[in-house]
Amino acid sequence: QVQLVEFGGGLVQAGGSLRLSCAASGRAFSTYAMGWFRRAPGKEREFVASISASAGVIYYTGSVKGRFTISRDNAKNTVVLQMNSLKPEDTAAYYCAAKSTYSSNFYGNADEYDYWGQGTQVTVSS
Repeated sequence: QVQLVEFGGGLVQAGGSLRLSCAASGRAFSTYAMGWFRRAPGKEREFVASISASAGVIYYTGSVKGRFTISRDNAKNTVVLQMNSLKPEDTAAYYCAAKSTYSSNFYGNADEYDYWGQGTQVTVSS
């Protein structure tokens, strides 16, 4: 069992930066692949980024490549999404998710994840 809590959302102007953190409690955080998803108003939840359990493999959706960076600290049970050059279209509720696996495969489907945080709102003004 893993409990996830996101921090760091807020309101920022276009071009600005935000740093989202996800704190995990429970056992064996280092055995979970972690992902970030987002849901904008009126839209489906979409994959943003993921990082393998060992942090050796990272995936990004195309619209955030070069702007967002995902990282994790297994000693501190945290995963971070650094978001730079934010755009109004990045406005959404952001969720972190955990999947119990050592695999480095790509997991971009929300249904593949076992645990979810409650989400944190990111609003980018133009």
